[in-house]
Amino acid sequence: MLADANSPGRESHTRQRLSSAERRAAIVKAAIDLFSQRGFRGTTTRELAAAVGVTEPVLYQHFATKRDLHSAIVDQMIERVPFQDIEVLEVLNQGQDDRKFFREVGRQVLLWHSQDTQYIKLLLFSALEGHELAELWEQRATKEFLSFIEAYIARRVKEGAFSVPSVTLAARAFVGMVGHFGMTTAVFRCPLPDIPLDVVLDSYVTMFLSGIRKPEENPKI
Repeated sequence: MLADANSPGRESHTRQRLSSAERRAAIVKAAIDLFSQRGFRGTTTRELAAAVGVTEPVLYQHFATKRDLHSAIVDQMIERVPFQDIEVLEVLNQGQDDRKFFREVGRQVLLWHSQDTQYIKLLLFSALEGHELAELWEQRATKEFLSFIEAYIARRVKEGAFSVPSVTLAARAFVGMVGHFGMTTAVFRCPLPDIPLDVVLDSYVTMFLSGIRKPEENPKI
């Protein structure tokens, strides 16, 4: 007798038709789902295999080591972060409109936090558990993004517009301000009442620039 369309045999047969690339993508997706819900220590290889509908040996066929899987997760996170407007930032990076530059940086940071909270939870778990994914993300995403902002601040310091004791700290200060708001809003669900997002972003940019611009560069109110 032929297996019923909803029977385990039928489902297994359908899943086996996935290409290698599709199978890898399914494993990465399942890993992100489970790790962001339970953490890395709370998820076993057997549970991950079951979520994808394969055996553990099949997992190892696609990802020989855990680091390979974690690297693939970071690849997807980088691919899907909302920095698709990097061309806009590149243009602003060549100019001297500080407000537009930092407003765009802040907008993209807030977009990253609001677009998919799975990624934030994944990074929080990895940091709290001392997991290697946090290090991979720092090396391949955070450092590059912060370096981009640092380069802009350093140029403006050289041009005499900014005065900061540390370019690195200044970049982290701005991203930290906006990122903290994004995290508390998206993860902890503590939005500021009756303050539109545009106003929040403009306020952060104003406060930040007031602190790093030389006095003659700050417009008098």
